[in-house]
Amino acid sequence: MSIEMHIFLQDDIVMGTLTVRENLCFSAALRLPKSICQLEKDEKVERLIQELGLSKVAGSWVGTQLIRGVSGGERKRTSIGMELIFDPPVLFVDEPTTGLDASTANSVLMLLKRMANSGRTIILSIHQPRYSIYRLFDSLTLLVGGRMVYHGLAQDALDYFSQIGYTCEPHNNPADFFLDVINGESTAVALNKLNNKLDEEQLSSSLKGIEDRLVEEYKNSSSYKQTKSELERIVQGQDYSTRPKSRTITYSTSFCHQFNWVLRRTFKNLMLNPQTSFAQIGVMIFLALVVGAIFFGVKENSSGIQNRMGALFFITSNQCFSSISSAELFITERKLFVSTCVYLLISPCVQIFSGLLVNLPSVADWLNWLKYLSIPHYGLVAVEINEFIGLTLCDMRNTSGLEIQVCSTGEDFLSDQGIDYSTWGLWQNHLALGIMTLIFLIIAYLKLRFIKKFT
Repeated sequence: MSIEMHIFLQDDIVMGTLTVRENLCFSAALRLPKSICQLEKDEKVERLIQELGLSKVAGSWVGTQLIRGVSGGERKRTSIGMELIFDPPVLFVDEPTTGLDASTANSVLMLLKRMANSGRTIILSIHQPRYSIYRLFDSLTLLVGGRMVYHGLAQDALDYFSQIGYTCEPHNNPADFFLDVINGESTAVALNKLNNKLDEEQLSSSLKGIEDRLVEEYKNSSSYKQTKSELERIVQGQDYSTRPKSRTITYSTSFCHQFNWVLRRTFKNLMLNPQTSFAQIGVMIFLALVVGAIFFGVKENSSGIQNRMGALFFITSNQCFSSISSAELFITERKLFVSTCVYLLISPCVQIFSGLLVNLPSVADWLNWLKYLSIPHYGLVAVEINEFIGLTLCDMRNTSGLEIQVCSTGEDFLSDQGIDYSTWGLWQNHLALGIMTLIFLIIAYLKLRFIKKFT
């Protein structure tokens, strides 16, 4: 027997620059099979919007740090809706009230309760809910250190703990009471020990073994035995394993279909994020004007060589630094990735072996191979060849009272730098950069392809 289950993670998965309806449509496009026509998908999205109570904000942006959007509760409901688009019979929800105020958290749990009443099975984890939320639960499972200390009807939990010696004080929130008991630091636990007049040795033993005692009490309870027998009845005669037979992820749509929708979403996100689109274009135009003004009218003499090299190195280095912005996608959840990978591409060692700060032919033979690992090296060599080929550099020198014009070619300068300025010498830099780009793309793909998807 196979049951379709979906997991709603604690963090919201919505795109802030899209509207509520667009986020749900995106989820429908990728999760529903292509056998379902677009009209049916749109109708399903509209029904879900009605069910989630999002009709008034369906056309509003979800919101980002710079774009004002919907409220926290509406954002959370949109995230839940993206999981419900497939209409799963079982939904796992991880801490749905995180980051929400009491009123909003209550409305989200009321939504989940209505979904449960409509026939879905909702399994959620939650920390210290208030009473108005706790009373919505049908079944309750309490864990301590990964071990179960209670599983059964939520309304029977207080009676169970009372039977094992822990009585909830009047007007105390049951959820708070349970947490106090399993943590072993509550007044309920302390009062229980005092009322039973435990001696010091027993008190010390009780404090150290409170978790073990709660676990053992539950294992000896009728609730545990009933649950165990029910599970044995369910799995009786069935071939099952504690580990899944396959961890292969199957997708409802093709790669091209997914690529098309992700590309459209990314383009829309880019257009609605001025700080990542128009601002970057403005910065590039500004830098182009500044560099052009500084190095405008470079002379064709020996001083012009230094100015040209400065301009070329600045342009090449700026392109390398600007590529760091492509790692922005990893910053939120992959800070370690940025610190260990990105900065290695722009380290001082790599800049040195690009060929400006050190003349490459003067580098010791046992270090000369490092230039082949330098990304700026290939870019700088290519633009140097493009700039100096066919260039004549002349200086006036005073010799014995006579001014003599001494000229040299750009090819001479390139030879002094140890640069092969032949046709192949130029295009081998393009080839090297192309190969590096391909290698980095493959590495990024493999990292994303085999990233841990299961816990």
